[in-house]
Amino acid sequence: MRKFLSLTATAAVAALALAACSDPGTSAPEEDTTTPESGAAVEGFDVTTIEPVADIAAMVPDTLVTADQLTNGASTDYPPGEFLLADGKTPTGYDIDIVKALAAVMGLSDGVTNTAEFPTIIPALGTKFDIGASSFTITPERIEQANMVSYLEVGSAFGVATGNPNNFTPEDPCGFSIGVQNGTFQQEYAEELSAQCEAEGKEAITIQPLSLQSDITTKVVGGQYDATFADAPVIGFASVQSGGKIEQIGDVIESAPQGIAIAKSDEQLTAAIQAAMQHLMDEGYLAQILAVYGAEGSALTQARVNPEV
Repeated sequence: MRKFLSLTATAAVAALALAACSDPGTSAPEEDTTTPESGAAVEGFDVTTIEPVADIAAMVPDTLVTADQLTNGASTDYPPGEFLLADGKTPTGYDIDIVKALAAVMGLSDGVTNTAEFPTIIPALGTKFDIGASSFTITPERIEQANMVSYLEVGSAFGVATGNPNNFTPEDPCGFSIGVQNGTFQQEYAEELSAQCEAEGKEAITIQPLSLQSDITTKVVGGQYDATFADAPVIGFASVQSGGKIEQIGDVIESAPQGIAIAKSDEQLTAAIQAAMQHLMDEGYLAQILAVYGAEGSALTQARVNPEV
């Protein structure tokens, strides 16, 4: 959830860059805890199966028709939404697949994603980029800067080793150990929960902040941490990448919609993106794309322009 600055770059860059345990002195047997690298290839949804929709293609601005592609700006540092393959050059993730799917519906030959620093994307809309699909949480401030077409609802969730062997209770996390990424909203929220536990006379939460979600995942699977707390799609992707050794427990909390950003002045493209996104929702394509990354639960059913938040 790119709601705060800390989630836009600092900790998110390393999210799920699935590597070895950060504490080399304490590691469980490899067969129980290892997970693939986040840069490993993930076979996304085959967007070539998506047919153009004539009515929507007719809405596309002439400049895009001439270029015959939809150009996206993304920070490519935030798995599973957008990140780079192991070659360090090729963007992948569900946002990259969604851009290609939008282009297909709009009758364009391709949807191309270029890597950009997160804060530079919105200012470059309408010049360098046609759209920005980069896990943008919709906020009043962003709606002042760009048109936002909603497509996901992303919140935070707890994850535990499959079967919840340490009997973690998300309704009452007091006294448990929880792994979080440094500098994230989830770290701040866990600290607030811990303070509330102490105010109620309960045992504080043992908050374990690390730089890599992969290290947290490894420790949860190995039983060193009772749970992890992260964006819900991050928990889903951890499950995919760990072969099902992590599972979400409890409800998603503190959720907020995310949107595709389009230049404020480009009402024609905004309308085309909204119509194309609604088609992906109605035909089940959006959920199928997200399912590859364990994020199907985040799909919205209505694509709205600048929804109230």
